[in-house]
Amino acid sequence: MKKILFIALILSSIAVQAQTVKVGAEITDAYFPLIRGKRVAVMSNQTGRVGNEHLVDLLIRNKFNVVGIFSPEHGFRGTADAGEHVANSVDEKTGVPVWSLYGSGSGKPSADKMEKFDVLLFDLQDVGLRFYTYYASMARLMDACAEHSKKMIVLDRPNPNGFFVDGPILDMKHKSGVGWLPIPVVHGMTLGELALMINGEKWLPQGRICDVTVIPCQNYTHQTRYELPVAPSPNLPNTQSIYLYPSTCLFEGTVVSLGRGTSFPFQVYGHPDYKGSDFSFTPRSVPGAKNPPLLNKKCYGVDLRNVSQEYIWENGFDLSYVIDAYKNLKMGDKFFTGFFEKLVGVDYIRQDIIAGKSAQEIKDKWYCDVVKFKQQRRPYLLYGE
Repeated sequence: MKKILFIALILSSIAVQAQTVKVGAEITDAYFPLIRGKRVAVMSNQTGRVGNEHLVDLLIRNKFNVVGIFSPEHGFRGTADAGEHVANSVDEKTGVPVWSLYGSGSGKPSADKMEKFDVLLFDLQDVGLRFYTYYASMARLMDACAEHSKKMIVLDRPNPNGFFVDGPILDMKHKSGVGWLPIPVVHGMTLGELALMINGEKWLPQGRICDVTVIPCQNYTHQTRYELPVAPSPNLPNTQSIYLYPSTCLFEGTVVSLGRGTSFPFQVYGHPDYKGSDFSFTPRSVPGAKNPPLLNKKCYGVDLRNVSQEYIWENGFDLSYVIDAYKNLKMGDKFFTGFFEKLVGVDYIRQDIIAGKSAQEIKDKWYCDVVKFKQQRRPYLLYGE
């Protein structure tokens, strides 16, 4: 029965994709009237494509007054390392000032920047994970707009991991830059839907509400298998990495490499002391991963590049890779770093792995979190489940 349902969902997804998905930025009739005659700021990066051109170029070609560009983690052109300091600059093509939200460390624009514009256009391609930082940038901008009475427009884009919800809801004592809201690891929402939920659940500080309008995608449902036309960040180079990312990102909180510094990040895992494997890789200093974990050390481990996408979809947020590496290395608690809880968002996962529990036993513990969140998010969904 489960298999029949799975096949039906795939077929419905294919039917929807037969009509090409149109992202919010392409629905210009819906938002051009809202920004005409206004000083416009844009929050975007290399993913903000509208057909064959960038959103900023489209706006300038249509004579809009673009006064500044906010850039998220990885910078406006998307080439910086994770968490790397990114300075303010000027976009060479257009001459528009670029205001980095990753320069000051606060991730929130200064009051003088907020005074420079009337309306903020937000257009970023997310991948649907609690530890992917773009939604946190959106939340901080919503808060700044609420504080300064500025209008914000979210040009929505599909979530490539939008077809499922999985993982525990963040225990807010572990709140950090990689865990900003009380949502599961895989939330299954677009950024537009999350923006509505942030307002509806009053998740901004002091219950502030942002004046936000969402321009939805067309021909998209949560079961659409949407392949990204542009890599969302340097270490998510392809669809396989995006589908494996929920599970392999947990290695960031361990001593194990997940392939940063190779051409296949998030698609492998390994360590110099991993036993019983012929597969090996050596992390090098490369653009987007200048100083990766286990730099220049030969790592043995597991290659996930040929794991079928159907297998990844069925297993969702999968702890089996981390459990395999933990058992293989026999390091006990030294296998984990303090960052692990920031990624998983709860205390019990590390404890249960050390206690020898299976991936399924641990997954059963967050089942109620998934049910609760699906009910909580329902009023904010813009697309069919």
